[in-house]
Amino acid sequence: MLLSPKYRFLFIHIAKTGGTSVRAALAGLRWRDPWYYPMFLCSRFSHLSGHRIATKLPRHAKVIAAKELLPKEYFDSLFKFAFVRNPWDLQVSSFHHIRRERPQYLGGRETFEDFLRWKLDPERPYQYHIDTSIALQTDYLIDLSGKIIVDFIGRYERLPEDFATICTRIGIPTPPLPHERQARDRRHDYRSYYSDETAELVARHFARDIQMLDYRFDP
Repeated sequence: MLLSPKYRFLFIHIAKTGGTSVRAALAGLRWRDPWYYPMFLCSRFSHLSGHRIATKLPRHAKVIAAKELLPKEYFDSLFKFAFVRNPWDLQVSSFHHIRRERPQYLGGRETFEDFLRWKLDPERPYQYHIDTSIALQTDYLIDLSGKIIVDFIGRYERLPEDFATICTRIGIPTPPLPHERQARDRRHDYRSYYSDETAELVARHFARDIQMLDYRFDP
C-alpha cells in the first residue's frame, strides 16, 4: 500500500497484479512530498515503540486497514486505486515466481498442476508467500459490508493504459512504467497450463472475484 499526502492518493497493492512496477514508477513522488520525511520518522518511532500507526501501511494491506486507521474525512478525500488480474493467469504467474525466487516453498511439487492442487488444499499449513496469491482480490477492495470502496480498479491486462488514466487523475505526467520481475520462463497463454479440472478448481476458489471483476477463463 502506498499513501501520498501531497498527491492525495492511496494505492492498494494486490500481489502479482503489476503492483511492483506501479510502485517503482511512483517512487520518485516521495521526494517531492514534504510529508514523506515526518511520515518516515513517525513510522520508525512507531515501529520501535510497538505502536503502529498508518504512516506506513504494509505492502499488501487491504483498503479496509487504511479506512480503519485513517481519519474518515482524510480517507474519503484520497483517490484510492488498485490493479487486478485474471485469476487463472495470476496463478500461473505465482507458480513461476515462486519456482524462480523461492523454490523451497514449492514443497517438492515441480509441475504447475501438482503445485496448484496442493496450494488450494484447505488442509495445507499456512505459508505467507503462497497464501498471499490465493487471497481473493476483492478482499482488498471492499469494506466490512462487502461494498467496493476504491475509486478506480485498473486491469493488469491493460496496465499501461490504466496507469496513464491514474496519473491523469492524480495530476502528474505519466512516468515510465518499468516491467519489474518480468517472467521469461513461462508460456504466454496461461490457458495451456490448465486441464478442465484444474481450471474449475480456480473457478470455484475465486468465484467472487470472477463474478465481481468480470473475468473469464477465455478472455
